[in-house]
Amino acid sequence: MPEMTFEYTLKENGIDPKNDLNIDTSIAFASMSGAFIGGTGDFVTLFEPQALQVESQGLGFVVASIGKLGGVVPYTAYNAKKSYIEKNPEIIQRFVNAIQKGMDYVNTHTPEEIADVIQPQFAETDRESLVTIVTRYYEQDSWKEDLIFEEESFTLLLDILESAGE
Repeated sequence: MPEMTFEYTLKENGIDPKNDLNIDTSIAFASMSGAFIGGTGDFVTLFEPQALQVESQGLGFVVASIGKLGGVVPYTAYNAKKSYIEKNPEIIQRFVNAIQKGMDYVNTHTPEEIADVIQPQFAETDRESLVTIVTRYYEQDSWKEDLIFEEESFTLLLDILESAGE
């Protein structure tokens, strides 16, 4: 999904990813920041906290958010078999409620409060960096208020998939 969204965003901004530049997809995801720091490529797409680390070390700059430029599409999706959903509606509802509770939390708390709550899951990342990352997500409007998958977002997802030849 990140690659497809990246290429879709390039196309939407008048850049042909096949002819105007060379996108190297041979580098393992976990090695992308190291390859970039080592001199491979002029640009790299990274998730946090790698993007902040590269920037903090003075080895690059965050210039854009593919998530923001790509539009509202579901990046994380949860799937269950229809038979499981039919047999376990209460579990499915509790799961959806829990995810919504998390969405409500991030939409009603400060980056500092969120950083404090998520710190145990990111022990290798200091609090100040977490606050910076969460602030970026706020500024990019990364979190929806609800879990509803709107038709417009579904159409965009289909456009991205079709553009990628999927």
